[in-house]
Amino acid sequence: MTIHKEGKSLLFWMMIILAGLNFGLHQLLEEQDTLLNVLLLTSIVFYLLVLQFFRNPAIPLPNSPDLVFAPADGKVVVIEQTQEEEYLKDRRIQVSIFMSPINVHVNRSPITGIVRFFKYHPGKYLVAWHPKSSTENERTSMVIEHPSGIQLMVRQIAGALARRIKWYVKEGDPLPQGYEFGFIKFGSRVDVFLPLDADVLVTPNQITRGGVTPIARLKNV
Repeated sequence: MTIHKEGKSLLFWMMIILAGLNFGLHQLLEEQDTLLNVLLLTSIVFYLLVLQFFRNPAIPLPNSPDLVFAPADGKVVVIEQTQEEEYLKDRRIQVSIFMSPINVHVNRSPITGIVRFFKYHPGKYLVAWHPKSSTENERTSMVIEHPSGIQLMVRQIAGALARRIKWYVKEGDPLPQGYEFGFIKFGSRVDVFLPLDADVLVTPNQITRGGVTPIARLKNV
């Protein structure tokens, strides 16, 4: 298990600040051992909670051309048909995965392909499960073209706590299946827009692992 690069600076300065606060409180409250121990324990627990948020477990990259893998760890909260108006301009099956603060927040490519479209949208910070969060929240939209020509959209969506979306791709980049393309800090959601003829392999409330759990099977691949 490694720590994601997005958390290293934050974790370093948090450790310095918490250590300084505990040292200062020890000087002020040196005779109140019980209170000092409680404050120290609280600092340690808080630090470990933030530390686990930035964990970055290694996974074997999948190589299954007909499968679409989950782009994130989390829980399936939406499976429905919808109209995708930004780029694909057609009916799609939308599968949405909600990432709570305790999930790994690395975002991974669901298929192998080329990034044909990428756009960042500033926006609101509605709770990630709100129906309008997919079109009104801060978000990114990425379209990946499979070698067969099938195109999928993957959308990173910031939530009420997640106000920092990071991405590491641009239009024209090749993306291997399961490869990291982004990160969202502190709770968020990822939507995948599948072709209507895709076989959905997950169910509502199912727990997923990014790059490990297949969420759909593509036809004619």
